[in-house]
Amino acid sequence: MNDREVADYLLANPDFFTEHAELLATIRLGNPHGKAAVSLQERQMEMLRDKNKLLERRLAELLRYGHENDSIAAKFNRWTTRVISERDPYALPRTIADNLRDVFDVPHAALRVWDVAEQYAQADFARHTGEEVRIFANSLAAPYCGANTGFEAAQWLASAAAAPGAAAVTASPLADAGPARMEAAGNDGTVAAASGTGIESIAILALRDPQADAAAPAFGLLVMGSPDPRRFHEGMATDFLSQIGALASAALTRLLPR
Repeated sequence: MNDREVADYLLANPDFFTEHAELLATIRLGNPHGKAAVSLQERQMEMLRDKNKLLERRLAELLRYGHENDSIAAKFNRWTTRVISERDPYALPRTIADNLRDVFDVPHAALRVWDVAEQYAQADFARHTGEEVRIFANSLAAPYCGANTGFEAAQWLASAAAAPGAAAVTASPLADAGPARMEAAGNDGTVAAASGTGIESIAILALRDPQADAAAPAFGLLVMGSPDPRRFHEGMATDFLSQIGALASAALTRLLPR
């Protein structure tokens, strides 16, 4: 008989070792952890211990993910409460960005909106936005997370970091949108070279009217950035980011023409 036939026989006769229990004590197997041979029973125990360790690690991971999700959910609720409590439409964009930084410990956050109602047209958050930024915003069906590769909107964030007293909402709408090498946009919308921003990873969320079609044009961008290249990475889950974008969009529709 070859190995396959022996294995098939044992599988077809599960009572074999019950009827020949004395064989279990005599069968010796190689020990993967050393040179000494071990009995079949000992080897089975080792395999069970290894499986238990694997299951314990998986359970620990699930518990950790659960605690992390609970923590994020609590932060999201706190951020939501602050956003919906803001009564001043002019202060709303700053409230959204400032509290993302405060509640979620995001180093950089900012947003910009366009095509706003006439009374908000001169506000910092409604400053000129390039056509490329708008096209990019319209193309986002889900939050973008990844390395800062020099997005134009990231320039707003660089400006905010360079001017501590400036409105974070305008200077930082693409809070984390560019790599360490970014460009800074001037007040007139022109682009000037700038480097050393220290923003390595970004998350970019398109702002859309939640009551409109999913393919409706975006009316703004919300950006978060971090010097940690792994804070926002390509493979991360974006469920909470999508919820943040949806709530920010709903709140900011107050700034659009009626």
